[in-house]
Order: sequence, then structure tokens, then C-alpha cells
Amino acid sequence: MADTVLYEVSDGLATITLNRPEAMNAMNTGTKVALRDAAQEAAADEGVRAILLTAAGDRAFCVGQDLKEHIELLASDKQSGEGRTMSTVREHYNPIVRALTGAAKPVVAGVNGVAAGAGFGFALAADYRVVADTAAFNTSFAGVALTADSGVSWTLPRVVGPSRAADLLLFPRSISAQEAFDLGIANRIVPATELRAEAEKVARALAAGPTLAYAALKESLAFGLTHSLDETLEKEDELQARAGASEDHTIAVQAFVDKEKPKYLGR
Repeated sequence: MADTVLYEVSDGLATITLNRPEAMNAMNTGTKVALRDAAQEAAADEGVRAILLTAAGDRAFCVGQDLKEHIELLASDKQSGEGRTMSTVREHYNPIVRALTGAAKPVVAGVNGVAAGAGFGFALAADYRVVADTAAFNTSFAGVALTADSGVSWTLPRVVGPSRAADLLLFPRSISAQEAFDLGIANRIVPATELRAEAEKVARALAAGPTLAYAALKESLAFGLTHSLDETLEKEDELQARAGASEDHTIAVQAFVDKEKPKYLGR
């Protein structure tokens, strides 16, 4: 894995760190490949019970596509006629977002600075966002004559509603941490100096929790947004039966009766 993305697993928590602070953690090809591979590895690893996605430095979480590399690739495509530059959406961004949203475990984004374009998309793909008080968000796409990618056209309207999503996409602007909280984009705002510690605290608490129940909650929420009430009730029945058969459910009930804190096994 490229050193532009760091990957570590400790006590059931996989920490993925974007590591190009000098470039505001922009996505060049090597970084996109490494992030895709790390996200897929964390999602597939049964020993990983939560994922923390964060970034090095204090200026940016991720400003999206590395436009310096991008313009060089566009020029190369023009000469060769291959048109491969925009295949990055299919080859990199889509698999990254699918891995994060589809992971059968909670995903926390620790947003330490600017999250723009695909960086915004990666943050939205997380289940919970801990945001530094100095952070900012920007859709950015229309500003460079592009449409939304990295799942933003799916995640953003689900978070802020379709009308606000249209406004933020058609008229890109910087959204402060406080406005992001007001819009529901940020779940928690903390001082920038405390961001990494707080994001890790949240992620570790989830890693120690009932993993199968969290996975079912993710599946249930995604299902309910696109199905009828009757279909969702059926899905809840299916998922609750699965959760009720887990070891963690038995552990939780016994701990409640014994007035003790449950120690979940993630199964």
C-alpha cells in the first residue's frame, strides 16, 4: 500500500489515514488505488469491527481530485484519444464508496479540515462524522464543470434533503463546521486539536459494540429510504431475527439482568 494512505488495525478498529498533507490530501492515482484497497480490506476483514477514516495535517481532510495530475491526464487523453481519465470514477471512487457504505460495521470519518469534491463524498459515505471546528465542506464539482461523483448525488440529499442538496451542488460554496452541524452533515464538532482523539474515541466505542446489530442498523436505514413502510417492516423483522440470534444479544440481555456492562464479541 502506498505511503500516501496509512492503514492500521488495533483492537478491532481499522484506521485509514490519508497521508498527503502537503497536497491537502488530494487524490492522485496512487492515493486513489491505496484508499480503495484499504477500504475494501477493512470492509472484508471479519476481525475489523469499526473503521476510522481520517487524514494527516490540519488543513484538509481531502480536497478531492488532484487537479495538477488531472490536467496532465486530460492532455494525455487528448493526444492518445483513449479517454481514460474519467474512468477513475468507475475504477476508484465507486469502489471506495461502496466499501465504506456497504461495510457490515460502523464507519467514522474524522474530518480535520477542508472536505471538498470527492473528499466530501468520502466523508458522507461514513455513518458518523466527527468534525473539527476549523473544518469546511464544499461540493466543488460544478466549479470545475463536472457533475457529482463519489456517491454525493445519493448521500447528500439523504443527509440534507433534495432541495438543499441541489443548492449546494449548483452553487458550490464553503460550508463551515457549524453550518454542517446545523444541516446534519456533522454529527459532532470538536476543537481541531482534539479531533483525532475524539474521532478515535468514537470509533473505538463502536468497535467494542454489538457489530452485527450495527450492521443491521446500517442495512435497515439504507433499505427504509427507498422502500415502502410495509417492505421496511418486513426487512426489520428479518434483521431483528438475525440480531436476536447473535451471541451479542444474549450477552447484552444477561448483562442487563446482572446490572453489568456488556462485553461484546462482535458475533
